[in-house]
Amino acid sequence: MGYAIAAAAVAAGCEVELVSGPVSLAAPAGARVTQVTTGAEMLAAADALFPRCDILIMTAAVCDFRPKTRAPLKVKKEDVPLIAEFEPVPDILRTLAAKKRAGQIVVGFAAETDDVETHARTKLVAKKLDMIAANKVGAPDAPDSAFGADANRIILLTAGGGRSAFGPAPKAQVAAFLVGEILRHR
Repeated sequence: MGYAIAAAAVAAGCEVELVSGPVSLAAPAGARVTQVTTGAEMLAAADALFPRCDILIMTAAVCDFRPKTRAPLKVKKEDVPLIAEFEPVPDILRTLAAKKRAGQIVVGFAAETDDVETHARTKLVAKKLDMIAANKVGAPDAPDSAFGADANRIILLTAGGGRSAFGPAPKAQVAAFLVGEILRHR
């Protein structure tokens, strides 16, 4: 979805900086791409770009937790403890939204498996976003799942209480709708 949004923003005349984790998609023509592998790298790259951006749209589903320790070499199964300890990963969207300057628009995505709109509204408020696009996810072959599918359906919620829905439609059409709505609210 992020690549479709970047392409739609370029088509709308926006200057686009795309921070991307590993994907098998071609970069959208006209977008400058920064490749990252880890959540920490994504935060660093987005944080460096954020001060000069007018609109931030975050679609990445970065993990919420990571293993507390990493082994530099393969660990033999007889040496692995049966309980793994995890630590929280910084919330990239919340971190950047907290630094938002006047005039910037920050848009997030809420990938939810249930109570999609309720959970999205909670995230919108908690992370102090201007908008959030909520969609249902699940297994790639599950009905209505946005992950691994060519189509998507979103509910766009705004901090001012607005609500609009779009789809199901090809991700390029959903992206064009989303970019149009964001630019309309500018």
